Amino acid sequence: MRILSADDVRRAVTMPAAIDAVSSAFVQLSTGRATVPLRAHLQQRVHESHTFVMPALLEESGGLGLKVVSVFPHNAARHGLPAIHALVVVLDAATGQPAAVLDGSYLTALRTGAASGAATRALARHDAQVLAIIGAGAQAYHQVEAVCAVRPIERVIIVNRSRERAERLAAMLRERAIAPHIDIAASSAEALPQADVICCATSSPMPVFDDASLRPGVHINGIGSFTPQMVEVPPETVGRAYVVVDQHTAAWAEAGDLQHARGLGLLDESQTVELGAVIAGIVPARTSDDQITFFKSVGNAVQDIAVAQLALREAERLNLGIDIDL
Repeated sequence: MRILSADDVRRAVTMPAAIDAVSSAFVQLSTGRATVPLRAHLQQRVHESHTFVMPALLEESGGLGLKVVSVFPHNAARHGLPAIHALVVVLDAATGQPAAVLDGSYLTALRTGAASGAATRALARHDAQVLAIIGAGAQAYHQVEAVCAVRPIERVIIVNRSRERAERLAAMLRERAIAPHIDIAASSAEALPQADVICCATSSPMPVFDDASLRPGVHINGIGSFTPQMVEVPPETVGRAYVVVDQHTAAWAEAGDLQHARGLGLLDESQTVELGAVIAGIVPARTSDDQITFFKSVGNAVQDIAVAQLALREAERLNLGIDIDL
């Protein structure tokens, strides 16, 4: 069995390759060639934490495994630790033999960014040049990296409650030359009227922007909220957008953005489509330059297993990681 660290995964998998792997996984999911039980959710109120166990089988590509991921929002203040920890286990789909254990924290950020990259490639206007990222936490860098990998982004605008964290993200983006221009805005109201693509990566319990701030034709990726109590995108926006989800069952069970809009009578299940169906051409993508599109993801284990498969394959080719005999 091979053990891969975060650095091993980083060296093995590029963002464009991750986007392709996740796109294929979503197609398998939407065409009945993947098995993904609804994830088990363990909550500890004393820590305000969430721990998820997420298995998946990708029949076409032979991926089998699971991820365990924990979100402890107070870790930094209380313990000096990251908020997210995760582990991914890959099994041999022919024998069930454990094939690899991977650090899942970096992989989670990578595959989450890749999902937004896949959605942006499928749904955003081809001439999109300005990206607004709302939230400057663990997911933010990979959201920007993924969107810039699939659209000719000239300017990135960062919106975050903490100026210090926004500046750290801006410095990282500039250092790695992700886009020609990196700016920090004081508010979403300042940033969004200029944005062609918006990525929301927060754990907010209320919308992080006003519907009136949006320009026609914008594409929105909502990846931060993953419980019914979290809402990043205004219900008015959800109600008038073309809503695309990672998986119907999971999104409607967990996404506060969708449930809140449904409760107000602005959206129902019949109005949403899956990203895999869009990528496969089963349902339409964008139908006009003025249409607002919204990709809502709560995270799906097919993303983890697809990227972990890719990481393992490349790690074997590059001789990365550590082999152990159980």
